[in-house]
Amino acid sequence: MISPPRFACTDSKTGGTPPPQLLAAYCLFLVSAGAVYHLVAEGAFSSILTLAVMVQCLSLVLLSLQIISSGSASGISANALVLDILAICFRLSSTLWLNGYLPVDATGDHIFQVIDACSLAILVWLLYQALVVKRDTYQAEQDSFGVLPLVLGAAFLAAVLHGDMNAKPVFDTLWMTGLFVGTVAVLPQLWLITRTGGRVEALTSHHIAAMVFSRALSGIFMWHARDDITCKPWIGDFNHAGWAILGAYFLNFILIGDFGYYYIKAVLISGLSCCVETEDCFV
Repeated sequence: MISPPRFACTDSKTGGTPPPQLLAAYCLFLVSAGAVYHLVAEGAFSSILTLAVMVQCLSLVLLSLQIISSGSASGISANALVLDILAICFRLSSTLWLNGYLPVDATGDHIFQVIDACSLAILVWLLYQALVVKRDTYQAEQDSFGVLPLVLGAAFLAAVLHGDMNAKPVFDTLWMTGLFVGTVAVLPQLWLITRTGGRVEALTSHHIAAMVFSRALSGIFMWHARDDITCKPWIGDFNHAGWAILGAYFLNFILIGDFGYYYIKAVLISGLSCCVETEDCFV
């Protein structure tokens, strides 16, 4: 049975000095996010969805910096990367040409899709690094969490619970499958962490925390938009699609929300370069 992880802060070897590449990544993101929100979206609330995918892209940049700076794929789950790739592909199958799940502001015209495409390219590069270039450092034996049952389960639930925002059942199902796959994509990473001693390097912990923040932004938007999500109810007037979407975000918070708390505590105590130690993630 999987229970929420608990983390404790440890002092980093650098004495709390943030890596310059980490600061550069955060600064670039803040400038880009501010420009998108104010200049493109003109402050529209729906742009929070675009900001969410920007944070996801930032998280992948941080993971890339971990590989580049360490020269190793140690601590990175290829299975988690595969799930993230599938989640974005399922989402893009809808958002590249349909408007049902896009922000209604100007960022939904092209920026949202371009950012997702950039995230997909980074994920493919990360997977190539782990499985090919730095295969000797990739912990294949420990990265053993099965992904096929997760994908099949997500597809089945999506086929039953999808909405009709696209008015095309196949692509509504694909979008919902992407949401469900993205919800559980963190499980292989948590599994690998516990199987390899429980230590999370600084940039990897920032990657996971940024993913938490990305999900939080998307979840906030979906909560406010819950009355606008439509479907063909199976039982009475019950909007199963809207509650399935909110339930997916709630499940994601259960899986990694605890990490967010301990990550923030760790940063406040030891700074941005702190590492994290996990305790009893799986029982």
